[in-house]
Amino acid sequence: MLESMKNRRSIRKYTDQDISDTLLNELVEIAARSSNTGNMQLYSVIINRDMAKKTEQAPLHFNQKMVTEAPVFLTFCADANRFVKWAQQRKAEPGFDNLQMFMAAMLDATIFAQSFCDAAEAKGLGICYLGTTLYNADKIIEQLNLPKLVIPIVSVAVGYPAEPLPSQVERLPLDAIIHKESYTDYTPDAIDKLYQAKEELEVNKQYTLENDKETLAQVFTDIRYTKKNNEYFSEVLMDVLQKQGFLK
Repeated sequence: MLESMKNRRSIRKYTDQDISDTLLNELVEIAARSSNTGNMQLYSVIINRDMAKKTEQAPLHFNQKMVTEAPVFLTFCADANRFVKWAQQRKAEPGFDNLQMFMAAMLDATIFAQSFCDAAEAKGLGICYLGTTLYNADKIIEQLNLPKLVIPIVSVAVGYPAEPLPSQVERLPLDAIIHKESYTDYTPDAIDKLYQAKEELEVNKQYTLENDKETLAQVFTDIRYTKKNNEYFSEVLMDVLQKQGFLK
């Protein structure tokens, strides 16, 4: 399993082979053994197989083909609703309507999702995370009928990989990630060294050229993750947190 994790890649094209309910339930059961806050399991997962339902969701994920082409599309949610209802029915008074508990539920859901993905890949499936879920959380909440104290965090397309497999994308060297004993801030020279290999890849040079930018960094800041969009989606998320009961 460790070797498969080291060689992993996002899979965006799938065969027509279906995923059985037995296998899917096994993967969810394995993922449910993951670490979580206080063993409260503040997460849920919405499983979509129906093509009509997936087609409805596609625009909310910028019409990425994986949403409809994968046999199974999963939405992992931070979910304090179930635990709060249980507490109330057992004469307890939960104080979960706050940012602290949203963060706990978000972490639970994220760990649960990654554990599911690790298990799926170990079984020969391919997965692709979609980072669009929080962007349109308000619309996804409506579409999936999510009650208060439930917020979609991340979505995952799952299926058997179609050949040929895509190449692995680059990663920064370990020196960019590891800090021993305390955080050591990056000098300009260190930044140049750590990002040199990434910037010199032909695919990234071409990517920069195609986007008519001087540097690869500008593609990220000026096109992919702009200040305007970041601020807009931040406002959407704050509104969602209020409406779903995590912020007063």
